[in-house]
Amino acid sequence: QVQLVESGGGLVQAGGSLRLSCAASGRTISTYNMGWFRQAPGKEREFVASITWSRGETTYADSVKGRFTISRDNAKNTMYLQMNSLKPEDTAVYYCAASGLIWRLRAGAGEFWGQGTQVTVSS
Repeated sequence: QVQLVESGGGLVQAGGSLRLSCAASGRTISTYNMGWFRQAPGKEREFVASITWSRGETTYADSVKGRFTISRDNAKNTMYLQMNSLKPEDTAVYYCAASGLIWRLRAGAGEFWGQGTQVTVSS
């Protein structure tokens, strides 16, 4: 089992930045593909970004490409999401997830999920 805990959310003005962290415990995440998802009020959860365990290959949703950066530090068993140039439409609860299979992760079928952290961007 892998326990995931997100942190770093908060209230920020449009154009600002936040850095989310996803700390893992229970098992090492070094062999897990990791990803970020978000869910805004009244909307379905959507994929934000992912990073593979083997080569660190990253994938982003078009809506965040060029503004968000996903990274991981396997030594610290932690994944990050650097969010720059934030927009009000980025407001959501952000979740981290882990999966042994990248296609499952990107499809939103991660094996392990965190409890989420709220990000609110004011205009």
